[in-house]
Amino acid sequence: MRQPLAVTLQMTGYVIGNKLRHQKRFPMVLMLEPTLKCNLTCTGCGKVRQDAEIMGRMLTVEECLAAVDEAGAPAVSIAGGEPLIHPDFERIVEGVLQRKKLTMLCTNGILIERALKKLRPDPFLTIVFHLDGLSDRHDVLVERKGVFDICIEGIKRCKEHGFRVATNTTLYKGTDPGEIAQLFRMLMDIGVDGVIVSPGFSYEEVGSGADFFLKRQEAIALFREIHSKAGDVRYWNTPPFIDFLRGERNYTCTPWGNPCRDPLGWKGPCYLLTDGRYETFAELMERTPWDEYGYGVNPRCEKCMAHCGYEPTAVTQMGPREMFQMLRWNLSR
Repeated sequence: MRQPLAVTLQMTGYVIGNKLRHQKRFPMVLMLEPTLKCNLTCTGCGKVRQDAEIMGRMLTVEECLAAVDEAGAPAVSIAGGEPLIHPDFERIVEGVLQRKKLTMLCTNGILIERALKKLRPDPFLTIVFHLDGLSDRHDVLVERKGVFDICIEGIKRCKEHGFRVATNTTLYKGTDPGEIAQLFRMLMDIGVDGVIVSPGFSYEEVGSGADFFLKRQEAIALFREIHSKAGDVRYWNTPPFIDFLRGERNYTCTPWGNPCRDPLGWKGPCYLLTDGRYETFAELMERTPWDEYGYGVNPRCEKCMAHCGYEPTAVTQMGPREMFQMLRWNLSR
């Protein structure tokens, strides 16, 4: 089973309830960033290239949990930066779990022993490791030798302790489809519960000179080859999103589906672009000019196929056929 039954029922009930109330916009996953500080400087990451004002701040535990309550999303991704740097990360995780939210704790793996010492396995908790390739490729992209091996050892340690584990892989120009297929098969062999995959977003903070972000058709061609070569892989992306990556579905972005709260407030319009800051979640939802964003509307969105924008679309636009597909997917091994 991809997710515990209680999690699946909760998420399904949340979507159906909002549709029955004719709620036009509602969040699916809160992207919670307690800190943007990190112990790596990954080549394709715009998060660690913010100005000094935000890099020097951290959300308190109380601010984090208030954001969880304010957004009301059924799932929370605790990201960053490296969230395990936060001195109270375990209190944040425990507070989210107490609210019965599907909780994803993201990490680059370097500080995973901190999590193993302070957290207990929970059906609602998944630890998500960042892996963008096999040893040489991943270490180049994170700009530090040895991180791949640390990640793999950390995954094994988490599984030994009874944690649910997933991985998150970002695709760039130069990504070898055979290598990623080999990576996914290896992750299945060591017991990873699921892999998440998404094309990289062309962060403005990275700079226009960094020409390693894929255009849409390049991303589709690359993922088709990965999907074909990898074989039987437990993807944690939803089946409709996988179809989208293969070019078999055409979706528009749902930027409000994964709202972001970071140390400077609620970030709009989405997890990847910052055109505004808002004091409350309600202000973010009400004051953001949503019609000004998306593929074919805003040039900054042209290359984007990121899961944080399109997974909410895949879930909220499901018809009966897609719902049956999702149920079968979730009940599979």
